[in-house]
Amino acid sequence: MARYHIETYGCTSNRGESQQIERALRDGGHRPADSPAEADVAILNTCTVVEKTERNMLDRAQELDEQTPADLVITGCMALAQGEEFEQAGVNAEILHWDRVPEHVRNGECPTPSADTDPIVDGVVGILPIARGCMSDCSYCITKRATGKIDSPPVEENVRKARALVHAGATELRITGQDTGVYGWDDGERTLHVLLERICEEIDGDFRVRVGMANPKGVHGIREELAEVFAEQEKLYNFLHIPVQSGSNEVLADMRRQHTVSEYVEVVETFEESLDEWTLSTDFIVGFPTETERDYERSLALLRETRPEKINVTRFSKRPGTDAAEMKGLGGQTKKDRSSELVELKMDVVGEAYESMVGTERRVLLVEDGTGDSLVGYDRAYRQVAVPGAESAGVDLGETVTCEITGQNTVYALGELV
Repeated sequence: MARYHIETYGCTSNRGESQQIERALRDGGHRPADSPAEADVAILNTCTVVEKTERNMLDRAQELDEQTPADLVITGCMALAQGEEFEQAGVNAEILHWDRVPEHVRNGECPTPSADTDPIVDGVVGILPIARGCMSDCSYCITKRATGKIDSPPVEENVRKARALVHAGATELRITGQDTGVYGWDDGERTLHVLLERICEEIDGDFRVRVGMANPKGVHGIREELAEVFAEQEKLYNFLHIPVQSGSNEVLADMRRQHTVSEYVEVVETFEESLDEWTLSTDFIVGFPTETERDYERSLALLRETRPEKINVTRFSKRPGTDAAEMKGLGGQTKKDRSSELVELKMDVVGEAYESMVGTERRVLLVEDGTGDSLVGYDRAYRQVAVPGAESAGVDLGETVTCEITGQNTVYALGELV
């Protein structure tokens, strides 16, 4: 049986795929090694979101190639979209789709399930990739070359996987995918709201569910049904991540994002009407080649209008093989200046949201280790709360506690056990 070393970079969808790779290997009797040098095979699950990430992936692949005495397998988005880059960098590795990795490592061996197979990743957090691929064709995105069109397993299958995670000890389920909002579209109907309702109603246990990234276009068509499920199901975090990317319809068209600014705003307004308190998360790309100063100002205005409490700001970088890579880009200083201003506004908006929590009591599900003896969790609106002294007080990960919010540090709140 092989000893394996696995490293994962990028989104929670990648982490979910690594979880499935590792589960299959453990089912086959393989065991993790203490280090790459002691492994029979090293597995690198890659990300290729921006150019800097790509360089980091190549550097890490070269390091693992040197450290691992036996096989190196590279999977994930960069491997599938730009596998030739590793060969050109002199990396001796097998490039595989993630679901072929266990078969390659097992070398034809039949799986032999072991009693200690554990479907939980990150302690009490279970990651559930509900589908792979998307329905978009963004002009700047290289990930699509790796993932393809949406491929949605049946609702029943995902409910079964969710139940297994909860029964194995997960108190938080993270629903992931390249675009969760188009789940079911390949079968003719978007059914994310159906899946969420069934997970909440059919699975016994004390747990919460966080829905991962969903593009505005996919959500827009089911926004009322989805908001209704969020309002009715206590197990759902009131949290929605819909990346708008720009406040300009002209730029969105050049990005081939499929949605308009008004459709994004309509989704936000629907959730605002349906939920007393919730968290909007979104993304902005700054410095797209066709972004004018007026387009950029529209992004600032949209951020001020919708006031998302979680915001990812990314400077545009050209990805090889994409249509946007052929466009004449903006200067680096322009992108830097716009990014800095947008991030400054972001910090004001986010800080205001967390300041509004001070003096309130919150029920917080603790799911992560913090610094020292603190633990970190999330309230119903998926606002992050750090609880100093939680471990000393005998509290464990997976527990839900009542906290008084005593302060904030711009991007998270500080809670005191009640």
